[in-house]
Amino acid sequence: MSGQKVAKVTISLSQELVGLADRLARERSTSRSGVVAELLLKEEEARIQALMEEGYREMAEENERLAGEALPLTNEMLRNRTCWDERAVD
Repeated sequence: MSGQKVAKVTISLSQELVGLADRLARERSTSRSGVVAELLLKEEEARIQALMEEGYREMAEENERLAGEALPLTNEMLRNRTCWDERAVD
């Protein structure tokens, strides 16, 4: 967080969560604030990842739909080209 403006906030946590925050802070060589900031950033990254996955799924469904529509047209074009190529050989 260095170089960024920070705001002091007060939050209320159960003793168990305070203990967890302290353990995580020790393990990660940071402060409680650092732990909270890290967890918030991870949550935001997970939210963005979920939105991206949803968007990619929707795009895949749309691509599949478009391919299904285009396949009969492609087959028709190939049949017509085959007939045209055969006439050119004669």
